Amino acid sequence: MQSIIEIAGLSKTYATGFEALKTIDLDIRQGEIFALLGPNGAGKTTLISIICGIVNKSTGSVRIDGCDNVLEARKARELVGLVPQELATDAFETVFDTVSFSRGLFGKPRAPEVIEKILGDLSLLDKRNNKIITLSGGMKRRVMIAKALSHEPRILFLDEPTAGVDVELRRDMWEVVRRLKADGVTIILTTHYIEEAEEMADRVGVINKGELILVEEKAALMAKLGKKALTLELAERLENVPEALTAFALTLSPDGNELTYNYDTKAERTGITRLLAALADAGIRFRDLRTSQSSLEEIFVELVGRNK
Repeated sequence: MQSIIEIAGLSKTYATGFEALKTIDLDIRQGEIFALLGPNGAGKTTLISIICGIVNKSTGSVRIDGCDNVLEARKARELVGLVPQELATDAFETVFDTVSFSRGLFGKPRAPEVIEKILGDLSLLDKRNNKIITLSGGMKRRVMIAKALSHEPRILFLDEPTAGVDVELRRDMWEVVRRLKADGVTIILTTHYIEEAEEMADRVGVINKGELILVEEKAALMAKLGKKALTLELAERLENVPEALTAFALTLSPDGNELTYNYDTKAERTGITRLLAALADAGIRFRDLRTSQSSLEEIFVELVGRNK
């Protein structure tokens, strides 16, 4: 699939010496939803701000649909819509007027039909004449998206799009994002809501302390959720795992009272039957057993933990 954003050797160090980004290399594919995950302060907002031309980079390059975002800044910026974390709109302007004004900022001709279509797609058409101050937080967030889409960009950045939004409105926003993708818009969203990436993304990137530590297809990442752990509570304490059980890669708890076996639920054979037989042959009895399944959040926490 063709890349619409190409980032090479990108870094950002502030005058204070703080290194916000460390040599980022990343391609965003045309028409995909790319979720950028990371804890607060990881560099998510800095990265998208550089791509959008709001913050100057220290090194590297950013190309948007082939345009260098510094040397061809105007052309590159026209391709991009940005919805920032903060809700910044003119409280006493109407929905229609504020979205139309944003379109004009890009030198686009007046096009009431385009604005009405955008408002319709975002379920805002019945609010077109309402002043921003009268809207709920969720509706204001939609207005921010409408403003970002007003000049008909091919790429939309959503920086923490559902921050402070309740669960019902969050799901509504997910549906909006899906419709935008169906219309051919490439979407990059930053989030610390794991379920947001799980629900919508085609690919997931994890950033921590300015480093991009993982970029992977969501399907491949979610396959890791098939990993389960079988924990056996032993009848008698073990000092170590018998050599006869080495093939099962068992983990013995520090107190010697539990054995843990990791297996893949999607594999043709889990190996549990063989394990139980091998335990019996080794004379190891257990009182109880339980299974647990990893979550995407646990994978994320583990990745970030390794990067500390």
